[in-house]
Order: sequence, then structure tokens, then C-alpha cells
Amino acid sequence: MATRRNIPSEKIISEAQGGPPSSSQFSDTSPAVPAAVIYKLLGFTMAMLCIPIGSYFMSVNVVFGGNATYAGALAAIMANVVLVAYIIVAMKEDQSDRLETEKKHGKAQ
Repeated sequence: MATRRNIPSEKIISEAQGGPPSSSQFSDTSPAVPAAVIYKLLGFTMAMLCIPIGSYFMSVNVVFGGNATYAGALAAIMANVVLVAYIIVAMKEDQSDRLETEKKHGKAQ
């Protein structure tokens, strides 16, 4: 496997083409997605794994007396409940972002 070696005598393409020197360029290292969004996604991912499977195994013998069809249907319903909950949370988050943006623009005018 070939690797790229950084040679100090090489110029950056933008600098070689007449652009600003690399010392004056701004580098934004902030994450593209806020951490709260990632944690929310991870939480709903874990819920999507645990809730349907857990509801199946908890209900197959206790609630439905060994009927795997009804327990599977309950697991499918619970998966849809988690999915709808994620969509609702995402929509509310999007609305709150929109309201904050409108509030900032409203005060600026």
C-alpha cells in the first residue's frame, strides 16, 4: 500500500496558484453535527434494537402463551412506535431550530 509523504518544500496548491498563505487560512474544526443529535440518534438506535426484541421475548410466553405470531406482531408494532417517536422528536427539534432562527432575525430587524 502506498502512502503519501509530506515534503516541507512542497507548496500548497492554493498558495502555489496565488492564493493566501497557509498561515492565514482559517480551519474550522467544530463538528458538523452537534453532540446532542448524535446522542439522540444513538439512543433511538439502542431503543430500536432492544424494545422490539425485548417485547417479543417478554410476551411470547407470558402474554400470548407461546404464540410466536402475536409476539412477532407486537414486536413489529413496537418497532413502528420507536420509529414514529424518533420522527416526532426530529420534527420538534427542527421546529425549535427554525424558531430560534426566526427570533434572531426578528430582533436584528
